[in-house]
Amino acid sequence: MTSTSSSILVSCLMAMMVLVIVAADDKTPSICNVGLTELAECLPAITGDKPSWPTKSCCKVMHKVNLPCLCDYKDKLLQYGISPQNAMALPKRCDLTLPVQCGGKY
Repeated sequence: MTSTSSSILVSCLMAMMVLVIVAADDKTPSICNVGLTELAECLPAITGDKPSWPTKSCCKVMHKVNLPCLCDYKDKLLQYGISPQNAMALPKRCDLTLPVQCGGKY
């Protein structure tokens, strides 16, 4: 396995861990009105040095997400290896407008 693929694998695993940890805090299998399995559709678009463009299925999920709620998690993402910039850029890439409370331009 190359170091790049190892890095991507580690990033994906860390992203899944943050999703599980956040869900465990709420004792529910969802985050911001969307199930963990659905959110996993978007992992390739927010992890790694060069994340892929979001798929149609990822954008379909993003259209169901409570965006103000999602903004509340942006400061927790970096500690799990997820780029907050990548995560906060995802709504725009799916033709959604990020709420003002998310702050900053992504």
